[in-house]
Amino acid sequence: VQLVESGGGLVQPGGSLRLSCAASGFTFDDYGIGWFRQAPGKEREGLSCISGIGNTYQYMSDSEKGRFTISRDNAKNTAYLRIDSLKPEDTGAYHCARAPITCYSGPEFYSDWGQGTQVTVSS
Repeated sequence: VQLVESGGGLVQPGGSLRLSCAASGFTFDDYGIGWFRQAPGKEREGLSCISGIGNTYQYMSDSEKGRFTISRDNAKNTAYLRIDSLKPEDTGAYHCARAPITCYSGPEFYSDWGQGTQVTVSS
């Protein structure tokens, strides 16, 4: 199992990013993919998850849900997380992970992780 994130970088507040998670080594559309963020000095937190058939789950606060959009392209074995209206507090390492059977919010349920892609929001 291999998961490789990309798409991070330095972005100004208010900007947008689309993060990618390229998967290999397993039947991609049999598994959900979760996205997590680890801010400096904080624990890893679940953001969103998408099942193999495209059902989506959002784990952030209601006020934040509108900024995050998860999607997947099973033909490309790739999942995506788009983040709009970026804020400095969105700074951190973003990881994708393979969901065990179904989607969960807690990172403790996931055993296969990518190395992460860094997002820095700063002017």
